[in-house]
Amino acid sequence: MKRPTLSIRHFFASLLIFTLFFSLPACRTEAPKPPTGLITDQAMVVSAHPLASQVGADILRRGGNAVDAAVGVQFALAVVYPVAGNIGGGGFMVVRQQDGTAFTLDFREKAPSAAFRDMYLDAEGNAIAEKSRLGHLAAGVPGSVAGMFAAHDSLGSLPMKELIQPAIDLAAKGFPLTPKQAESFNHAKADIETYSTQPTVFGSKENWQPGDTVRMPELAHTLELIRDQGAAGFYEGETADKIVAEMERGNGIITHQDLKDYQAVWREPITGTYEDYRIISMGPPSSGGIALLQLLQLVGQHPAMLEEGFHTVAATHLMIEAERRVYADRASHLGDMDFYPVPVQALLDPAYLKGRFADFDPQRASDSEAILAGEPLAAEKTETTHFSIVDAQGNAVSVTTTINGGYGNKVVVGGAGFLLNNEMDDFSAKPGVPNMFGLIGAEANAIAPGKRMLSSMTPTIVEKGGQLFMVVGTPGGSTIITSVFQTILNVVEYGHGMQQAVAAARFHHQWKPDVVFYEKGAFDSATLQALQDMGHEFKERGSIGRVDAILVLPDGRLEGGADPRGDDAAAGF
Repeated sequence: MKRPTLSIRHFFASLLIFTLFFSLPACRTEAPKPPTGLITDQAMVVSAHPLASQVGADILRRGGNAVDAAVGVQFALAVVYPVAGNIGGGGFMVVRQQDGTAFTLDFREKAPSAAFRDMYLDAEGNAIAEKSRLGHLAAGVPGSVAGMFAAHDSLGSLPMKELIQPAIDLAAKGFPLTPKQAESFNHAKADIETYSTQPTVFGSKENWQPGDTVRMPELAHTLELIRDQGAAGFYEGETADKIVAEMERGNGIITHQDLKDYQAVWREPITGTYEDYRIISMGPPSSGGIALLQLLQLVGQHPAMLEEGFHTVAATHLMIEAERRVYADRASHLGDMDFYPVPVQALLDPAYLKGRFADFDPQRASDSEAILAGEPLAAEKTETTHFSIVDAQGNAVSVTTTINGGYGNKVVVGGAGFLLNNEMDDFSAKPGVPNMFGLIGAEANAIAPGKRMLSSMTPTIVEKGGQLFMVVGTPGGSTIITSVFQTILNVVEYGHGMQQAVAAARFHHQWKPDVVFYEKGAFDSATLQALQDMGHEFKERGSIGRVDAILVLPDGRLEGGADPRGDDAAAGF
């Protein structure tokens, strides 16, 4: 059955109904039913914004495949979701074709040619955090546009111009702000106006309100150049001139040659198994795939503890201790494999992982100061965005893309209308010094010209019995890996549906700082006290991740999980 399409008017109407309904006094005492996401018969897109999801669904309805839809969604998000959607950033794509063939595409940003190891240290050798996070010097060479063309050139079907046009229309004609976006614009505009060298759309209103129409004519023109000239319309010519001029005005270091030299790279997927499931994820320079498989293998050593149940003391303790060890390994061993010999196979070796958990105590928390990275024998306010797509033929795409911090480095390229990233902060500015996400790095992730910075992005596709089962990923900086990990376990261990798994409260540990961050409502008071008695330190925080995922149901239909922490939405037919 063909379902009605989602429009922004329907979105706000549904939001009003939802608010009114849940403000009514309770009439019954039964436990609420688990949330169920949109269910479609053939195809689905789940992304961070309803308009972007609709762009992808419309492309699929016109006969485009999952990669076509991914290209359309990426460009649309650059318009309607500028806090993280982008053409000035980069990311990763995992593709699984209908026949099971899998590919991964690396369009991560790169350090400019003038970058050097100690570029963010002062005369005394101390890291200057602001230099790698705010302003022009924080920007890496963008990869998103090159990535979309690389994906389309190899796997796309519809003409590229058709895939970019919806984003151009949204930028030129405008789109209405959601309540969350209006608040976000108001919060960010002072920094954007401070670090940008020319006036921007963000500062064009004193106080943004929900429903305000945002028009971005400069961005529309930039997208038209990409539509008409291909990737060269971004990396060369008028837009490249504007990027370099912006760098010169703000003492940045990206050059014309840096832009012209950028290439997206197809890489071998990171694959492994957990019980009856095959995991397909992203390898370095993303740490996500390796870390996810390590986590699954570690908790798989103690299945009885997981079977205690969702967010029980035993299962939570097990997951925290696995996370502690995996993030210690991440800090020491992971980086850009083009520059550093990452011991991928050794890190995933069952014997190595058994040794990593040899000191696990089911009754007590470990001390992170005593947990060092293992010695395998060689044989990322946080803002990223993720979208998941399945087309009518059964092809699947999982894409995580980012400008790192919310609104990147807060610099809008003058005359071009798009924000640049602050991905240079994802390098290790100095061994042992944490980045904005509290992540610690070492030599493997040191700054070098042309090097891709380490990422936590974890776009993932899961198979069961050789068939497509789940498409999943999330933003969230350092919490990306643990959010994907927990969402997968919620489905395969605890029988959650996709929307229920995505909506469930989450927790996160990353070795250092030695504290478990958790969302409000993740644990009842008795569970929290029991875990504290075991030696775990807890700290409540705001939202962890914003997972957008798709589950293939036993009857072949698709259930979308659109994270309620944001404006995320599923669309399809």
